[in-house]
Amino acid sequence: MARSVGTKLELKNVSKSFKKAGQEDLTHALSNINLEFVDGEFVCIVGPSGCGKSTILRLIAGLIEPTEGKLYLNGDEITGTSSDRGMVFQAPTLFPWLTVENNVKFGLNVQKKSNDELVEKLLEMVKLEEFKDSYPAELSGGMAQRVSLIRTMINEPSVFLLDEPLGALDAFTRMNMQDELIRLWSQNKNTMIMVTHDVDEAIYMSTRIIVMAPRPGRVLQDINIDLEIGNRNRISDEFLEYRKTIMDLLHMGHI
Repeated sequence: MARSVGTKLELKNVSKSFKKAGQEDLTHALSNINLEFVDGEFVCIVGPSGCGKSTILRLIAGLIEPTEGKLYLNGDEITGTSSDRGMVFQAPTLFPWLTVENNVKFGLNVQKKSNDELVEKLLEMVKLEEFKDSYPAELSGGMAQRVSLIRTMINEPSVFLLDEPLGALDAFTRMNMQDELIRLWSQNKNTMIMVTHDVDEAIYMSTRIIVMAPRPGRVLQDINIDLEIGNRNRISDEFLEYRKTIMDLLHMGHI
């Protein structure tokens, strides 16, 4: 799959406030966020509810605008949505009246493009080629989420945004999907940014973890994970040391 090389995403002095209906005071979701992401990273953002994790993804996706600061992709300011930034949500967002194959093709059809070979390749990649004529109601939760992933992937985004995509799955399916996502990332090496509440999941999957604290959302620490991705032992001393460090940080954030 062709895509941009040397992708660089920047958040510069980004803050975001919301005004809730019936309230005069603003809710400060994010305060002065400065972050950079480069091609080939798999970054997880962890922290409690209310720390602005999902707000960061929505800002990068262009679904909302910052109150202060700016976001840039390869030097160009982000203003609105673009196929360069694909987003997958916690629950699969498939069209129930379309088959698996036609759900995957949907983005191409909107762009008046056709690439049956790529559709077939992606279905094989997530082991769903035998279900291409099935409808979403006939799929398990894990299968439906895989379809959501490749439906976004077919647009070949430079930045792949994942908002707790595994949160609604049972534990066994979730662990399988973690390995599936790692495999997809290993094959494509685009920039992956995933929000999760699960510290162990973040350590298992990512090359880097952003730890956040709430009220307002801010970065506590930016941690590189120096373990071989795809071959991590969840009970090794190194893994557990990362876990202790992050949990201690979260405690320091008064969570």
